[in-house]
Amino acid sequence: MTEKEKQSKVTQRAEDFLQVFKKGAEFTQQLLRENERLRFQLVQLEEQGRLASCAEQAMREVESLKSQVADLEREKQEILQRIDRVEAENIDFANRYVEIEAENSSLANLYIATYQLHSTLDFRDVLKIISEIIINLIGGEEFAIFLLDENSGTLQAMAGEGIDLRHFPVYSLGEGIAGGVARSGESFFAEVLDAAPSDIDAPLACIPLKIKDRVIGVLAVYKLFVQKPRFGDIDYELFTLLAGHAATAIFASKLYSESERKLTTIQGFLDLLTK
Repeated sequence: MTEKEKQSKVTQRAEDFLQVFKKGAEFTQQLLRENERLRFQLVQLEEQGRLASCAEQAMREVESLKSQVADLEREKQEILQRIDRVEAENIDFANRYVEIEAENSSLANLYIATYQLHSTLDFRDVLKIISEIIINLIGGEEFAIFLLDENSGTLQAMAGEGIDLRHFPVYSLGEGIAGGVARSGESFFAEVLDAAPSDIDAPLACIPLKIKDRVIGVLAVYKLFVQKPRFGDIDYELFTLLAGHAATAIFASKLYSESERKLTTIQGFLDLLTK
C-alpha cells in the first residue's frame, strides 16, 4: 500500500470517527432535552397533584363551612321563632294587663257606686242611681228596669233610658225574653251584638234581679253606647254584681216605703183614737 493510500485511509477513519462523535453528541443533546422535558412534565404533574390536593382540601373546607352555615341558619330560625313567641306572649300579657286594668277600674267604680246606691232608701232615688250606674259603667244607651208584681205575676217597666216606658208591654211570667228570665232566674245574653235598631222584644242582655232565689224583676239592655261584637267576661261580671246590688237596694227601698206607708196609716189611726 502506497503512502498516499495509507494517508487516505487514515483520513477516512478520522472522518468516520468524527461522524460517530457527532452522532453521539447529537444523541446526548437529544437525551438532555428529553430529560429536561421529562423533568418539566414531572414538575407539572407534581404541581397538578398539589393543586388537586389543595382543591380537595378546599372542597372539604367548603363543605364544612356549608354545614356550619346550615347549623347557624337553623339556630337563627329557632332564635327568631323563640323571639316571635316571646313577642306574642308580651303582646298577650300587655293586652291582658290592659283588660285587667279596665276590669279593676270598672269593678272599683261599681264598688264606689254601690255605696251611693245603698245610701238611700227612697225608691225613686234607688231607680235613678241604678240608671246612672247602667249608663256610666255598663255603657247602656237604651235599657229598662222591670219589676215583678207578685200578686198578678207580671213585669212592668218602672225606669229606663232611651225608650219611652209607655212603649213597653206588661210581660207575664214566661212571656218573651224578659218573662222567661224572670221565671227561670237565668241571665240572657245575645251571642252577637249587631248595630241593628233596638227591639223591645229582643234585648241584648236581660239579667234577673234576685234576692237569693227570689226574682223581684229584670234588667233589660237594648243598646250600648260603644258597639262591640260580643259581651266579654268583665261585662258578665259587671251585670251580675250590678243586678245583685240593684235587687237588694230595690227590695230594701220597697220594704221601707211599705213600712213608711203602714206606719203613717197606723199613726193616722192612733191620732184619730187619741182625739
